[in-house]
Amino acid sequence: MARYTGPKTKIARKFGEAIFGDDKSFEKKNYPPGQHGNNRRRGKKSEYAVQLMEKQKAKYTYGILERQFRNLFAEAKRKEGVTGEVLLQLCESRLDNVVYRMGISPSRRGARQLVSHRHITVNGEVVNIPSYKLKAGDVVGVREKSKSVESIVDSLAANSSVYEWITWNSEKKEGTFVSVPQRIQIPENIKEQLIVELYSK
Repeated sequence: MARYTGPKTKIARKFGEAIFGDDKSFEKKNYPPGQHGNNRRRGKKSEYAVQLMEKQKAKYTYGILERQFRNLFAEAKRKEGVTGEVLLQLCESRLDNVVYRMGISPSRRGARQLVSHRHITVNGEVVNIPSYKLKAGDVVGVREKSKSVESIVDSLAANSSVYEWITWNSEKKEGTFVSVPQRIQIPENIKEQLIVELYSK
């Protein structure tokens, strides 16, 4: 399955925020990459450049490549509601994202790997498709044989995030995707309207 596997800190520095999660290297160098680094003078970006940057940020944040992201946008456009908000809701409803939100993995990249390696179940059945779209009421859990996997145990122990649209049962190591989150419940710093404007040209 195609996915971005390049340097994460360099991308985070480009956007000026740790979009891949905690990153000690980014904290040390939280200025744009390049030969002149922090001293480089940058002219005002064009409207297109700003819109493109926001789309790239969203793609890297959720770990989605261009073709898949464009398909998600097309789906969002067909649905009722504000297109930009629906786009983010579709990204948040992906199985790999929900595994990350539940704290089963400390990163979306790690969550994608857990799903691909068949450690995750949906409604009791193993699902190994990271882009699988969850529906309200779906129960996401750790497969019985995988409940003692060290990385999963450590991630759950360190997790303190709470989301209104997700419930978690620590004893069973499973949670419920209660509902599709509203925009105000999605913490990502993404200006989705800029993405809509870019794709609408």
